[in-house]
Amino acid sequence: MLRHVILWKIKEEKSEAEKKEIREGVKKGLEGLADKIPGLVEIKVHTEGLSTSNADLMLDSLFESEEALEVYAKHPEHVAVANNNVRPYMEVRMCMDYIV
Repeated sequence: MLRHVILWKIKEEKSEAEKKEIREGVKKGLEGLADKIPGLVEIKVHTEGLSTSNADLMLDSLFESEEALEVYAKHPEHVAVANNNVRPYMEVRMCMDYIV
């Protein structure tokens, strides 16, 4: 099994209302991929960090293997969510993948 974790920071120029809408869109889009991509075991987007956090969103996902993560990365439904709900709004992205 492989855990895929991403932290994002939303662009600073976005208002709090826009940031809330962006967080909701990312969560709905990515969690909507559950049961649609082979090898994706679980997917959760955390949107409500504590005041001590310096990231706005966290993706926590689990895959059967590195190959399954590669399938996910190229899957058309994931690419659509990434291009429409995520990439246009983020200024920082950090990722860590590890074997569990």
